Amino acid sequence: MKVLVINCGSSSLKYQLIDSQSEEVLAKGLCERIGIEGSSVTHQKAGEGKKTEAVLMKDHTDAVKVVIEKLTDPAEGVIASLKEIDAVGHRIVHGGEKFKGSVVIDDSVLEAIAECNDLAPLHNPANLIGIRSCQKVMPGVPMVAVFDTAFHQTMPGKAYLYGLPYEYYEKYKVRRYGFHGTSHDFVSKRVGELLGKDRKDLKIIVCHLGNGASVSAVDHGKSVDTSMGLTPLEGLMMGTRSGDMDPAIVGFIAEKENLTAAEVINICNKNSGVLGLSGISSDFRDLVEAAAAGNDHAQTTLEAYAYRVGKYIGAYAAAMNGVDAIVFTAGIGENNAQVRALISQYTGFLGCEIDLEKNKAAVGVEAVISTPESKVTALVVPTNEELAIARETVRLVNA
Repeated sequence: MKVLVINCGSSSLKYQLIDSQSEEVLAKGLCERIGIEGSSVTHQKAGEGKKTEAVLMKDHTDAVKVVIEKLTDPAEGVIASLKEIDAVGHRIVHGGEKFKGSVVIDDSVLEAIAECNDLAPLHNPANLIGIRSCQKVMPGVPMVAVFDTAFHQTMPGKAYLYGLPYEYYEKYKVRRYGFHGTSHDFVSKRVGELLGKDRKDLKIIVCHLGNGASVSAVDHGKSVDTSMGLTPLEGLMMGTRSGDMDPAIVGFIAEKENLTAAEVINICNKNSGVLGLSGISSDFRDLVEAAAAGNDHAQTTLEAYAYRVGKYIGAYAAAMNGVDAIVFTAGIGENNAQVRALISQYTGFLGCEIDLEKNKAAVGVEAVISTPESKVTALVVPTNEELAIARETVRLVNA
């Protein structure tokens, strides 16, 4: 079975074609600047290099057509025709309280996703455009929606409710939802497999550390808490997002700088985090390089980041009344040994001891990085959200 995985942004479309039997990525790519001058597609066939080409794409329907053309091209393609695509899996950012798992898409699902638009105004409308564009180009092909928020719907009220008047939850569903759920689910399952145990017998803290970052507490297979909230702005300091802060800061800066609240929130999302604090970059490789060259500000930024991750690890160990495994994933978690080492300074009280040599060697690969004597196993596990979406798609289509 061949599954096309689609991840739509407002002006972009990422795709992967996956053979569900071998779980091999046959081809992948990215359509950029959709509806904007200078649109292009970057396509990569398995075993070959990337090729970028300028292509006019007025809308996402055009982009889906370009994807199909690339996948079926005699030279660059991997399938003979559209008929070889058995199903499409769509990443949907926000499912609110409506979706506790992945679903086969029909008109009622599309309507329910649209009702969550207020909760993710930059993402859900684009996700819907991607679905409708695929339906137009591939009528009759079964499609599945996989939600970033679904895995965290097992959180209890004590974890997801804010200390606000309850009427805001009742009227507007203001609560913690969490994101990166597909990654947290995939990685925590893999931890169980690597440890030779059922995930339902473990207490796992997953640290998804990328440009966007979140930590989750997975207690016996269920998410019981996570660091992102109503939006992805809450929680850890990230590449450009501020993470947790006193909410009164928004009004304070708005008054001092003569800005609206929306403009300050935009700064918190796009100009803050390690970029704003360091004044150097949102890329941790640049920060590590600057710190190694003696830039004290870069070093302080790295330490501030690691400190916040460490605090969440401690909090979630308390939330679960213990922890068996701490796992690092996503771009920084998988590849940045220096950041992992800084974070490990705050895990000693749990009995988690990092082997610095194992940690240094673990770059983009699955590895146990704790010492044999460590009471808590520390691991690096690369995430694969596209594969997780493909697996969910196959499960539901074959159900």
